Amino acid sequence: MRVLILEDDPFIGLDLQALLENEGHEVVGVFESLAEAREHLEDNFDYALLDIDVVGGKSFGIAAELLDRRIPFAFVSASRPAELPAGLRHAAFIPKPFEERAVLNSIAQAKPRRAQVH
Repeated sequence: MRVLILEDDPFIGLDLQALLENEGHEVVGVFESLAEAREHLEDNFDYALLDIDVVGGKSFGIAAELLDRRIPFAFVSASRPAELPAGLRHAAFIPKPFEERAVLNSIAQAKPRRAQVH
């Protein structure tokens, strides 16, 4: 799968990238800010991992856009799931510190979009 990562802690971003690449996934980018992530929403990716609190605010707007585009994602955050807006409470949520298996399972459960036309 091609994965976009929104994570403002560079060490966590690198950990996630290494984990995914070691499992054969392609990371299309690790972005620290909402602005950077927005610039890459048109990129070809199948899944996203989103920290909630990043440079520029909360990632809820990005998550809503991904829902509209039917791109699966998971929040990877130290926040609590109860803090999610009502429309995002059904989203996959992986608490930090994250377990590698939880991240990989969230991606494995998603269906790739490659066959779909944008």
